[in-house]
Amino acid sequence: MRRNCKVMTASLSALLSALSLPAEAKDFKTQTVTVSAETIADGLDHPWGLAFLPDGSLLVTERSGTMRLVKQGTLSEPIENVPEVWANGQGGLLDVALAPDFSTSNTIYFTYSQPGQGGAGTTLASAKLVYGSDGTELENVRTLVSMSKRTNKGQHFGSRIVISPDGKLFVTMGERGEQKRAQDYMDHAGSVLRVNADGTIPSDNPYADGKKALPEIWSKGHRNPQGATWDPLTHSLLTLEHGAKGGDEINQPQAGKNYGWPVITYGVDYSGAKIGQGTAAEGYEQPLYYWDPSIAPSGLVAYSGDMFPEWKGDLLAGALKFEMLVRLDRDEKGKMKGEERLFEGEFGRIRDVRAAPDGSVYLLTDASNGKIIRLTRASDG
Repeated sequence: MRRNCKVMTASLSALLSALSLPAEAKDFKTQTVTVSAETIADGLDHPWGLAFLPDGSLLVTERSGTMRLVKQGTLSEPIENVPEVWANGQGGLLDVALAPDFSTSNTIYFTYSQPGQGGAGTTLASAKLVYGSDGTELENVRTLVSMSKRTNKGQHFGSRIVISPDGKLFVTMGERGEQKRAQDYMDHAGSVLRVNADGTIPSDNPYADGKKALPEIWSKGHRNPQGATWDPLTHSLLTLEHGAKGGDEINQPQAGKNYGWPVITYGVDYSGAKIGQGTAAEGYEQPLYYWDPSIAPSGLVAYSGDMFPEWKGDLLAGALKFEMLVRLDRDEKGKMKGEERLFEGEFGRIRDVRAAPDGSVYLLTDASNGKIIRLTRASDG
């Protein structure tokens, strides 16, 4: 085994209960509760996405192109038949999500930077996760959506997958470092896309007929959304997006609306030069929340668990730049009231944030020796 891992046992009850592991948990006092943080696994190569399997194991992606299971005290060998990945810059194997009927279908969805003519582009795929005596593999890998234009640039792939309560798939697409693409309605770049589980077009998509825009497009004007979640308070999708120098945003993408990049933004170019028309213009939506200076956000969850009732309804966002978790305090209608910055500099760059079925919170750290960290309520919390 090439990795050094500390993991939970395989049963779901053990996965979701307090652990008895060699690693010591560390407690942190927050504004509302004391949190215990424990490393569940390490030795991962830039882990990017995480899903909780019914048997108590974890499915995790590594940006370099590997998908693994964390199960029964071990980190598995690479899952076979993962498609070829263009692992350059920010590109690679990215997000992963389970189909709602996974317990019977074993279907997963994942995103990755797919190589092809002209370079690479973000692709959404589905597959069946199959377990065998010789290991685990993907079968029936199908491309559901592939970015319409590829480039050799290594930035701004997106990409997160969110499955709405009606079973539709949202996937976020970055503008690949080419700003104008975010305003081109015949280009997937800089968009939130929405498709059916089989990749077909929902009849109620805003451009379903494909006449004014690509039919998968739900919303436009996004720069690089690396966080997304379904919000039970507002019954809508929320995205977490990188700005340039300043202007990181939380948006609530709605059908057919434009979120401004690069026409409006609360940031400036890295040179200090102005971008676009300013912070507002007719026909472009305002963010729900923004950061200036940037925190380099990645990973977002609308917390609805029972382990931290003090956080119920709040948003938890990862941050790469300041190596922290941000808790956005919200009222009962979803309006932002303030933020709390947690664990700054303690764990490294936070790439993803997930809430487990028991309400514990999982963090992925973006490093060559990346970790899975589990947050639970401390005994005195």
